[in-house]
Amino acid sequence: MTISVFILILVSVAISALAQISLKAGMSAEAIQLALDSDTDRLDTITTIASNPYVLGGLGLYGFGAILWLLVLARIDVSMAYPFVGLGFILTMVFASLFLNEQLTLVRIAGTMLVVSGVFLVAKS
Repeated sequence: MTISVFILILVSVAISALAQISLKAGMSAEAIQLALDSDTDRLDTITTIASNPYVLGGLGLYGFGAILWLLVLARIDVSMAYPFVGLGFILTMVFASLFLNEQLTLVRIAGTMLVVSGVFLVAKS
């Protein structure tokens, strides 16, 4: 694997993790929570969700990340590339702590480190 492909993988995974944070921020918005908890028309609820800038941004980030991922798959075996998606667990956990003030517990960190260990083993193969 070349360094450029490795960087492409990392950027794709990071963008997907940021997409998760953006989607969570959008879905936590008061207007969306009210729409989900009320008896409003489902179309109104969908419109409220679809017009939230964080939700739209998250979907856009996923689209861009998918395009980058396609470039990765064009260059290396999927069995080599896909384990790196596990790094998204780490990035999502860190980004959630930084941007959403979610707690990092010892159990979450330990579980994430197990995932990283697996990614490392696959990368070395």
